[in-house]
Amino acid sequence: MTFSNLYRQHVMNKMKNNEYDVVVIGGGITGAGIALDATQRGMKVALVEMQDFAAGTSSRSTKLVHGGLRYLKQLQVGVVAETGKERAIVYENGPHVTTPEFMLLPMHKGGTFGPVTTSIALKVYDFLADVKKEETRKMLSSKQTIDREPLVKREGLKGGGYYVEYRTDDARMTIEVMKRAVEMGADVLNYTKSTGFVYNSKMKVIGINAQDMITGEEFELLGKKVVNASGPWVDAVREDDYTKNNKQLRLTKGVHLVFDNSVFPLKQAVYFDTEQDKRMIFAIPRDGKTYVGTTDTFYNQDKAHPKVTQEDRNYLVEAINYMFPTVNVTDHDIESTWAGIRPLILEEGKDPSEISRKDEIWEGKSGLLTIAGGKLTGYRHMAEDIVDRVAARLKEEFNLEFAPCRTRHLTISGGDVGGSKGFELYKAKLLNAVKVNHLSQTEMETLINRYGSNAPALFNIAHIQNEKIVKGLPLSVYAQLIYSIQHEMVLKPSDFFVRRTGSLYFDIQLVRQYKDTVINLMADILNYTEAEKNEYTTELEQLIEEATTPSVQVSVE
Repeated sequence: MTFSNLYRQHVMNKMKNNEYDVVVIGGGITGAGIALDATQRGMKVALVEMQDFAAGTSSRSTKLVHGGLRYLKQLQVGVVAETGKERAIVYENGPHVTTPEFMLLPMHKGGTFGPVTTSIALKVYDFLADVKKEETRKMLSSKQTIDREPLVKREGLKGGGYYVEYRTDDARMTIEVMKRAVEMGADVLNYTKSTGFVYNSKMKVIGINAQDMITGEEFELLGKKVVNASGPWVDAVREDDYTKNNKQLRLTKGVHLVFDNSVFPLKQAVYFDTEQDKRMIFAIPRDGKTYVGTTDTFYNQDKAHPKVTQEDRNYLVEAINYMFPTVNVTDHDIESTWAGIRPLILEEGKDPSEISRKDEIWEGKSGLLTIAGGKLTGYRHMAEDIVDRVAARLKEEFNLEFAPCRTRHLTISGGDVGGSKGFELYKAKLLNAVKVNHLSQTEMETLINRYGSNAPALFNIAHIQNEKIVKGLPLSVYAQLIYSIQHEMVLKPSDFFVRRTGSLYFDIQLVRQYKDTVINLMADILNYTEAEKNEYTTELEQLIEEATTPSVQVSVE
């Protein structure tokens, strides 16, 4: 396994000197899912990502693996049925990055949902999503609703619905899927951009031109089939191909705000409609914080760095204070924010929230395959669909046979814990069997919850050090940093703080406290030049600024 930038040149040399069955452009959850599916079928797979893995949409979602109750309201029955069923598969294959979360759906006079429509909708949702018996919906009285969440607006309250979604760490899930693909033989590189296509004499795509974004080195990466899974960038990538089609993306932006529990002491996840436009919003407690989102506005600006505007912040703060009137949060209470881009298929005349979340596959005359749309929840099924198409083309064009898809029961990296029912037992046995000096029981449990069956590797790093503070870092932070460098292809400080730990969003004080120490340690291990060290430091400072300060940029249609 070489999922580390310590072996970056070795992986690049392999890519230069091999022809692959499939080359994947894009290292978000869709690309990672494709790499895993294709590799487990026996295909020789390479994948490149121009930023860090999950740096686009896949680290900027609402962090839910959910069936999308609001899509039922829009009569997108197929989307609800497919993604609802996929929730359980995603959960079983990686219970360390996915957790059942009961949602409270309060019903108010004049609101989107009344008692009858809510009961029917949730019952249909249970049926379509094939919900487990212990997770089927319950209808609550006004008193029961307030008992579940005392902060909910009481005026006009008719009761509530109670149903299950699944909370996840989107970036960590992407990393774990990618790690499993690498463990099974895929060759992957982050910070490597596809800059164009390589064609044969019949003008069929047979690979890509790639550029190392760190050194500037350019090389050819050859593959019998090429899949464009670059999310918001799929249209830009297709611009480099001579064949075009009439399908286009329509990008929309979603924004989330994070508050400390001392300011917004939510104890129960709530799904509610806003007073302004009746859009549905989530408020979710997580690790001593409460985060709220999402907005839904058309977006046509910088895809790599979507900004949170003051307008976005005002909209969500107003929504919070409408549904939780005793909280009285203000803009100054916001600890951090993030904005993400949804790559949706263009549907003329529809508002952002009305555009279907269904995925589509396009195939150009050059043989280039593109996949776009869809939801985080459906990544595995999306991968299955497009790899089925790849397998069919490889058989037709090259007479190559591959195994069928087997990802339905394939655990992702860290997921070897006995499934959802076995995870608590796995955790208890590990905590009983392993003691690490200077790591508390709580810290060890946190690491198991984050890394699953990979946690023993972090315990080993911590055990070897045998100090409470190592090179200026708490032992738990040090162990995670070293592990992420050795086993999760971290290259920049932002990779670690944003996508491997989520600290920039959910523990920004830790980032501020230890950023210089982390940068210095990474510089030593990864041999940064002085220019690289300065560049990565500036980049992290800018991300902290973006997460805490509203942009002057105005949302545009």
